[in-house]
Amino acid sequence: IYRRSGPSYHLSFKPEKPAGDRQTRMDKPKVAILRDEGSNSDREMSSAFYLAGFEVWDINMSDLLEERATLDEFRGLAAVGGFSYADVPESAKGWAATIRFNERLRQQFEKFYQRPDTFSLGVCNGCQLFGLIGWVPWAGLEPQQQPRFIRNNSGRFESRWVTVKVNNSPAIMLGGMADLVFGIHVDHGEGRLHFPSSEIKRQILDQSLTPLVYVDDQSEATEIYPFNPNGSPLGIAGLCSPDGRHLAMMPHPERVFLPWQAHWLPEEMKELEASPWLKMFCNAFEWCNK
Repeated sequence: IYRRSGPSYHLSFKPEKPAGDRQTRMDKPKVAILRDEGSNSDREMSSAFYLAGFEVWDINMSDLLEERATLDEFRGLAAVGGFSYADVPESAKGWAATIRFNERLRQQFEKFYQRPDTFSLGVCNGCQLFGLIGWVPWAGLEPQQQPRFIRNNSGRFESRWVTVKVNNSPAIMLGGMADLVFGIHVDHGEGRLHFPSSEIKRQILDQSLTPLVYVDDQSEATEIYPFNPNGSPLGIAGLCSPDGRHLAMMPHPERVFLPWQAHWLPEEMKELEASPWLKMFCNAFEWCNK
């Protein structure tokens, strides 16, 4: 580790701020920032989507359970990070159970997932949730085949800065971002992607449903610690659906959508107008307004 050359960031596009009139539009698409007991980062997620031009709604699971709100009125859903139900018995299992074992909610989430005009983003705890409810890589897998996120190889809670690379994939929120190499925050104890089925893993790789990977100082996908904080195979940091509308990722783009939020930047990037991760949220806005 003492012979490291340091991260090699690469911008594959010019990061730019969105047009200033987006926040004043009357026809803004609605996004639900979904949280549960023990969630966090909902304010950062709300801010990123607001800056991109969305009408942002704070939706707690209790709002859905008590029918104060429904997903029917939203174009987007963002399940945030944190430690729902204190990660007991495992990360996101309590959150997932609230959806899976309530028939009305299960049908509501299924309806949202299947609507062709919707998108979703699951980050950290939300990423773990999407795995447990079968939103990534695609719906309909048997439980014994379903990829999920399990305990880090390090046996530690990893909260720090890492480098990732964006791959070519169908993910709409990462459109035009392929080959970006940039820093991002991770904050998890159970982020290692586990494939119970080698056949499902093969299909995922064949369909390019691994939109971003942890990389080393040479920008190569890696399983080596500390570059890879959890030991995910092939450095995989997230999954997306075949149509690209649903994205689950362990790192936190909402925590670095502004340049000053970056833990480290090379000298030539210290005057960036915007963080490249802001483009994810702008991509979602532009997709909703096609």
